[in-house]
Amino acid sequence: MATLAANDQLVRYNAVARTLHAVIAAMVIFNLVTGIAGDAIEDIWQPFPAHKATGILILLLSLGRLGWRFTWTMPDWPSTMGSLKRKIARITHVGLYALMLIVPITGWIFSSAGKYPLSIYGLFDWPKLAVAKGSALADAAHEGHEVLGFLMAGLVVLHVAAALHHHFIIKDNVLRRML
Repeated sequence: MATLAANDQLVRYNAVARTLHAVIAAMVIFNLVTGIAGDAIEDIWQPFPAHKATGILILLLSLGRLGWRFTWTMPDWPSTMGSLKRKIARITHVGLYALMLIVPITGWIFSSAGKYPLSIYGLFDWPKLAVAKGSALADAAHEGHEVLGFLMAGLVVLHVAAALHHHFIIKDNVLRRML
């Protein structure tokens, strides 16, 4: 087992990045659960209005997070991470960022073709896009939303597993710098 190198000081992401990470992560997990198990719990609770509203918020917050990410430099990787692990981490992060934008957009597209309004937690309605029910665009967005949602679930599991591996096995600061 590796131990934390003496020269690897804890350099954390800034408070804005950490807050956005935590809020978006909680929302993504909520939407993955309600998206995957939504049909099974509809007799108990109608999850899809909250799922749709949360998806719109994920999109907006992710745009803000990307904007913040381009104005602030992330901490250096610890010395415990070789070039292959850094490359895998970069690819995973790019994939997660892309999916935090694409999955909500596909949901917005196919929900716009539905008969129900896109309500943000009953506070106000979100504008619908001009998409016809049964159109090729609506059908492709629906399929893409489902497939990409499962891909996102897989990347989230990989991301969490990697963070826990770094914390408990490698014992470096990768997880702690985001807390």
